[in-house]
Amino acid sequence: MMDKASPASSTRRVFSREEWSALRADTPMTLTAADVARLRSFNDPSSLDDVTEIYLPLSRLLSLYAAATQGLYDATRTFLGTHDGVTPFIIGIAGSVAVGKSTTARILRALLQRWPNTPKVELITTDGFLLPNAVLRQEGLMERKGFPESYDLPTLLAFLSAIKAGELQVRAPVYSHLVYDIVPGETVTVDRPDILIVEGLNVLQTSRLPRDGRGAPFVSDFFDFSIYLDADEDVIHRWYIERFLRLRETAFRDPASYFHRYAALSESEATATADGLWSRINLPNLRENILPTRPRADLILRKRGDHRVEQVALRRV
Repeated sequence: MMDKASPASSTRRVFSREEWSALRADTPMTLTAADVARLRSFNDPSSLDDVTEIYLPLSRLLSLYAAATQGLYDATRTFLGTHDGVTPFIIGIAGSVAVGKSTTARILRALLQRWPNTPKVELITTDGFLLPNAVLRQEGLMERKGFPESYDLPTLLAFLSAIKAGELQVRAPVYSHLVYDIVPGETVTVDRPDILIVEGLNVLQTSRLPRDGRGAPFVSDFFDFSIYLDADEDVIHRWYIERFLRLRETAFRDPASYFHRYAALSESEATATADGLWSRINLPNLRENILPTRPRADLILRKRGDHRVEQVALRRV
């Protein structure tokens, strides 16, 4: 999907895994193999080598960006003569379903929390801002779940606005992957973090601007840095099928699972079911909404078929 020879690469510096790894410099390793095993998703084989060669250099880059951005915020406060505390540094992580966003987000959070100044780092996924299933059914959007129109965008924008403003005790809805729905009345509280990671399919999505200039901001307008996880379409398709088959043997067996009916399928039936879901829902979403946002990311992590990051593309400053 990303090629060094493509015109878009002229706006980026493209690094091999080895070149990127060298940029770690003297950044200390603060995670163990056991930590990585705990942080990665069950179908993601990310290893300590991946942390050392990819995520540690990225952590170093983010530390430099965060310090520079805070310097800019401080300069603005000095100019305005205000003393309203620290403005959180917000990182967005985008990419297809099954591409490894959750693992990347959790590993980065763990690394960033271990910086010498021990910043407060929070992680939010945009799943919590999906519309409840009852609303999606009423609007005929259950087969569009994960598409931009399936999110409660005003609530998500209000949440990010409050975080960026440094407000106390900002609440976000909670999503359950077990029941495949928003949990009524349950919230998670984010209280003035130094860094907030926002992970989701469409966090770099834009919308058509109204002619009167009164449109709401984009989610990405609140980001100080953004990351896109990339892989070939056929590779992501395979990962999705593999994940579905593993869930059939694990989470789907829970009677409370929304997908419990799939637990009794044979392997061939489950593969056909997953393939249908991919072709009908996830592939169109990738092609129509997610992949077109890739050029908007500050950094692109390009994965090969074994989930190993083989290339990093950083936007030129």
